[in-house]
Amino acid sequence: MVARTGRLKVLAIVLAGGEGKRLMPLTADRAKPAVPFGGIYRLIDFALSNIVNSGCLKIVVLTQYKSHSLDTHVTRTWRMSTLLGNYVAPVPAQQRVGKHWFSGSADAIYQSLNLVHDERPDIIVVVGADHVYRMDFSQMIDQHIETGAGVTVAAIRQPVSLADQFGVIEVDESDPRHIADFLEKPKNPKGLPDAPDEVLASMGNYVFDADVLEQAVREDAADETSSHDMGGDIVPAFVKRGEGYVYDFKDNDIPGATDRDRAYWRDVGTMDSYYDAHMDLVSVHPVFNLYNDRWPIYTNYGNHPPAKFVHGSQDRVGHALGSMVSPGAVVSGATVADSVLSPRVHVHSFSMVSQSVILDGVEVGRSCQIHRAIIDKHVKVPAGVNIGVDHDQDRARGFTVTDSGLVVVPKGTVIDG
Repeated sequence: MVARTGRLKVLAIVLAGGEGKRLMPLTADRAKPAVPFGGIYRLIDFALSNIVNSGCLKIVVLTQYKSHSLDTHVTRTWRMSTLLGNYVAPVPAQQRVGKHWFSGSADAIYQSLNLVHDERPDIIVVVGADHVYRMDFSQMIDQHIETGAGVTVAAIRQPVSLADQFGVIEVDESDPRHIADFLEKPKNPKGLPDAPDEVLASMGNYVFDADVLEQAVREDAADETSSHDMGGDIVPAFVKRGEGYVYDFKDNDIPGATDRDRAYWRDVGTMDSYYDAHMDLVSVHPVFNLYNDRWPIYTNYGNHPPAKFVHGSQDRVGHALGSMVSPGAVVSGATVADSVLSPRVHVHSFSMVSQSVILDGVEVGRSCQIHRAIIDKHVKVPAGVNIGVDHDQDRARGFTVTDSGLVVVPKGTVIDG
C-alpha cells in the first residue's frame, strides 16, 4: 500500500486503442478517441484535459486501431514542459512480448509494462479515451490511498432500469466504498443503500498502486481462460479478494461546476449517444458546460479566422440560433438552429441546418434542408439537396439512418445533386 509521505509519482495510462464499431461510419477512417466532438475537440481531449487539470503530468496514450489521426492530434496538440519531465506520449502496440496485437485492455497494459518500469511511479491512473465528462482524479487518488484499496473504480449513479447497459457495482452496506460484487449488465441488481432506485455503474476509470497493477496484469497474461479485459477480468479478481473499492463520482468536486452539469458523464459509444451529447451542449443553459474556464478542455483547432455571418436582406439573413459555431465557419444568408458547426464549415444562402452536427470542412450548398443529421468531414452537399427530411431518399444515397431517425453521412461522401 502506498502511503502519502511526500509527493507521489503518478503515471496516467490512457487506453485509446478501441475500434468503436458502434460509431461507424465515423470510425471507418479513425480510432474512436480521435472522433471530432463539440466543434473543435476530439473525444480524447476530455480524458487528457481531466488528467492534466488533476495535476497528473506524465501520460502515455496506448493506441492500436487506425491510429494515424489520433497520433497526429496528440503529437501536435499535447505538448508540455520537457524541462520538468512532463509529457503526453502516444505509444502504438509494439509486440514486445510476442507477435500479436493487444487482445484486451489488460493485455495492452501488460505489453506496455516497459513504460511503467521507465517511469517507476507510485500510483497508476488508468482511464478510457472516449467519454465526455469532467473529473478531478486527485480526489480519487486520495481516497485510494486512504482506503488501502487494491483497485479503486470510479462509478456514476444510474437508474436501476438502465443497469443492464453497464458494469454494475454492488457495495458493502457496512462500508459503501467497499465493493461487494461486480456484475456485468445485470437484469435485477440491488439498489444502493442510500438510493434503492439507483446503481453504481463503472466509468472505466481506475486507480492502482503501480506494483499491484503490474502483478495483476502479469497474472492475467498467464491465464489462458481470461479475456484480458480490465473491467471483465482484472477488477473482478480484486473484488473476489476483497480488495476492490468504489469512488462515487457524485463526490467529485470540480471548480466552476454548475448544479446543472455537476457529475455529467456521457458514454458516446453509439451514434445516438454521440448526437445526444452534442445536443446537451447547445441549450441556453447547457447540460454540459464547455465554458467553465476554471477546468478547461484543451485542444488545438488550427489557425482559423473568426466565424462569419454574412448577408442581411429581408429573405437572406445569415444567422445562428441556439448553436455553437466554430472558427473558420461561414454562415452566408442561411439559418442554423440548435446545431454544432465545426471549423471551416460553409452554409450557403437560403439553406436551413437544424438539430445537426456538421464536422470540419463541410460545404452546404444553396437551398438545402439539413435536419437531425451528422455530416462527417469534407462532404459537399449540392444545392437543393435535403438530408434528414426523406429517410428513404437518405438510404438510397447510402447514408446511415439509425432507429431513432438520425442520418449520418460518411467522411468525404460525394453526393449527387
